[in-house]
Amino acid sequence: MIDLTADEARRVILRAQGLIGADARKGGVQGMLRRLGAVQLDTISVLARSHELVAYARLGAVGRPTVERAYWHNPARSFEYWCHAACILPIEHWPLYSFRRRAYRERRYRWHEVPDGVEKLLDQVRDSGPLTTSDVGGAKNGGPWWDWSDAKIGLEWLLDIGELVCTRRVGWRRVYDLAERAVPADLLAEAPSDEECITRLAAVAGRSLGVANRTDLLDFLRLKGRYAAILDEVLLSGAAGLVPVTVSGWPAGKKGQGNAWADPDAVASEPRGRHRTTLVSPFDSLIWHRGRTERVFGFAYTLELYVPKHKRVHGYFTMPVLAGGRLIGRVDPAREGSTLVARQVHLEPGLSPARWADAVREALWSAADWVGCDAVRVERADPPELIPLLHA
Repeated sequence: MIDLTADEARRVILRAQGLIGADARKGGVQGMLRRLGAVQLDTISVLARSHELVAYARLGAVGRPTVERAYWHNPARSFEYWCHAACILPIEHWPLYSFRRRAYRERRYRWHEVPDGVEKLLDQVRDSGPLTTSDVGGAKNGGPWWDWSDAKIGLEWLLDIGELVCTRRVGWRRVYDLAERAVPADLLAEAPSDEECITRLAAVAGRSLGVANRTDLLDFLRLKGRYAAILDEVLLSGAAGLVPVTVSGWPAGKKGQGNAWADPDAVASEPRGRHRTTLVSPFDSLIWHRGRTERVFGFAYTLELYVPKHKRVHGYFTMPVLAGGRLIGRVDPAREGSTLVARQVHLEPGLSPARWADAVREALWSAADWVGCDAVRVERADPPELIPLLHA
């Protein structure tokens, strides 16, 4: 059993996530994707879309076209599928999601009943593909966002079961192609059992998170029911390759067991190197599990874009500020022409504005430069004395 302090665990996690040390930049965007195992997608774009922000937080001012080409390239080096949520995944992980594709095929339902005629859609992609929804009549019926057309439902279900795959986007629209055309034949031929899939994915999640308890691993992979039971089995047996650890201050585990699991390589040496100072996307794997974020960083975080405007405390798309290996505050950013606007900046309670203003200013100006802004304006701050320090 390995014993870790909460600070030691936090540093291990930051290194595993590519936010400590120069080694994190090796391999560029594709190297980062393989270290993280999954990069979440989201439609919202304030400074940039989340999958771009994840790369920026780790690699600095990599050009946004470079980021896009690294994710979606021909031949495919990654694909989209359901991990923690809709995510970009390394193409070599295609076989590992066989368990999920089989489950969707058995259900024949996810958010919508699968309509008749999906075989015709598949034939259309085979004969005329790759295709977007606009090529087959559009994605919506004209109602709310979830009021999908039959064509959209059919394409998404064919993607769910692995007949189709998305390996690139055009104008933020998925491009659907036959899996047999886009996925390398050796990967397409693999058919691991459910147990093998969960075993290998547990190792992926463990490497990405560095140190994680059971809840963290379940959340990373969104496992429940019998798949969660398989995860428990492969953790206890050691098949996943993760080692039990005890992290002080984390919730206790079962009697005689640790309260977390760790990638053995992650805890084999002390993390060293410069910490990143950056704004962090709300959908970044560093913080996508809000309970873990509070446990690791002592940072209570709610994404308030789902909160009515008059009830928001910190802002619409609040981005945490990472500096010195800690989450020191949060910024609600916007853009007005070539100006990055910080509608609100909040420093964490108890932190000195004089001590941390430089880090917040660095995070703001670095982000501004990356998205092509040449000015920064701070409208509100808590505490208020932070504003003149940020404008200095």
